[in-house]
Amino acid sequence: MTGPAPIVADLRAESDDLDALVTPLPAERWSAATPAPGWTIAHQIGHLLWTDRVAFTAVTDEAGFTEVLTAAAAAPTGFVDAGAEELATVSPAELLADWRATRRRLHEALLTVPAGRKLPWFGPPMSAASMATARLMETWAHGLDVADALGANRPATNRLRSIAHLGVRTRDYAFFVNDMTPPTEPFFVELRGPHGDTWSWGPPNAAQRITGSAEDFCLLVTQRRALRTLDITAAGADAQRWLSIAQAFAGPPGPGR
Repeated sequence: MTGPAPIVADLRAESDDLDALVTPLPAERWSAATPAPGWTIAHQIGHLLWTDRVAFTAVTDEAGFTEVLTAAAAAPTGFVDAGAEELATVSPAELLADWRATRRRLHEALLTVPAGRKLPWFGPPMSAASMATARLMETWAHGLDVADALGANRPATNRLRSIAHLGVRTRDYAFFVNDMTPPTEPFFVELRGPHGDTWSWGPPNAAQRITGSAEDFCLLVTQRRALRTLDITAAGADAQRWLSIAQAFAGPPGPGR
């Protein structure tokens, strides 16, 4: 992947689309339940704000981020949720204003990261482009939770390509966090983009193959929809196993939907 600028531009656009979805909501609608158990719309935006804050710290203050990791290690299953819980109590207007200011600082900071520098994170260190991709993935996924709560439709865009790329790149990680040995052979992944073009990864002659809709693949790797409901097909036992555990996000295995 090249420098971070194109991905940061997509991240800005994805964030702005979600911002436009929640801005008109009256304050009481922010307490509407989303598909994530126990999380309201306020929790979803609070989580994005919290994670953008932490990402900004990783870019600008590595010693400060080390302190975040220490706190996370002390409460590995509840640390992130606690941040969302705390921010969900803030008034919607204040929460939205804080998210806008924080994400703007993060986007600008990502553009200043020198080529070759790796940023610390909860998983392996990553480039600025990879950090922006991870934030794009989370913003899209949590934005989908908000849209589901509101009964709104968010059209698929070419921004999904970066999320699909992250989903492919995290194949081995999904096996590791599920205490499985990753396959040694390469996979071929071929997806239909939202405008009918084809996106592919890996050697076309690979025996292990994934094909289908790019949007549905992104829904799968963010664990927003069940595999049985998606236009995604696997050929090969290892490919089928991957689809049952795929996750593009850091942390322990998710429960799925």
